[in-house]
Amino acid sequence: MKAITIKQPWATLIAEGYKEYEFRTWKTKYRGDILIHAGKGIDKKAMERFKHLNLEYPVGQIIAKAIITDCVKVDDRLRDVLAKKDPIVYKGVINKTSNDWDGYGFKLENIEKINPIEVNGKLSLWDYDYEN
Repeated sequence: MKAITIKQPWATLIAEGYKEYEFRTWKTKYRGDILIHAGKGIDKKAMERFKHLNLEYPVGQIIAKAIITDCVKVDDRLRDVLAKKDPIVYKGVINKTSNDWDGYGFKLENIEKINPIEVNGKLSLWDYDYEN
């Protein structure tokens, strides 16, 4: 199964259902099942922003699975959608103009937490031998 490594707190926000898009500077044609791996990297400023949620933020573990259903260009239209969904979670993307950041949002659906699996992450989409 494909997997993607994401810094904390973003990986946990996906696993807990707060975040439905993962953002990258590159696009993907891949659609289908994906494992969410919480990498060892931590966005310390973002961790402060979400401290009030009292969530656990494991690192070096696969913590959820989802389905990538789309890959969309981040533009003003998507920023408007994200601002309505959750201006706190998507603040970094909403506040950037198209001149500042040329990126893509991977739409995640059917997000489901799983029992954590300790594993090293990798760059880009990578394969992990996962059985339910």
